[in-house]
Amino acid sequence: MAKKSKKNAESINASLQLVLKSGKYNIGFQTTLKAMQAGKAKLIVISRNFPPLFKSQLEYYAMLSKTSVHHYNGNNIDLGTACGRHYPVSVVAITEVGDSDIVAAHAQ
Repeated sequence: MAKKSKKNAESINASLQLVLKSGKYNIGFQTTLKAMQAGKAKLIVISRNFPPLFKSQLEYYAMLSKTSVHHYNGNNIDLGTACGRHYPVSVVAITEVGDSDIVAAHAQ
């Protein structure tokens, strides 16, 4: 079972890196909220150690805007590294997927 979760995490990281190269995205809580309110967000990726109050707020807006939510298995430092940043990233909103299939893979 651990092997499958590690493979899933690697595929999410690979898909996320492909989105960052070929698609459009927003990093951060405020810009993610704005993207969801505008109806532009397709998928929200939330790190494991994001504060529960803000996480529930994001999930509520995601439900209203019919946006998929993925709970990232790592913390915000791991998500920042997966995004190619040298700082912690707690939330990523994907607005255009580009060449990636991350939204279709998340639906399965």
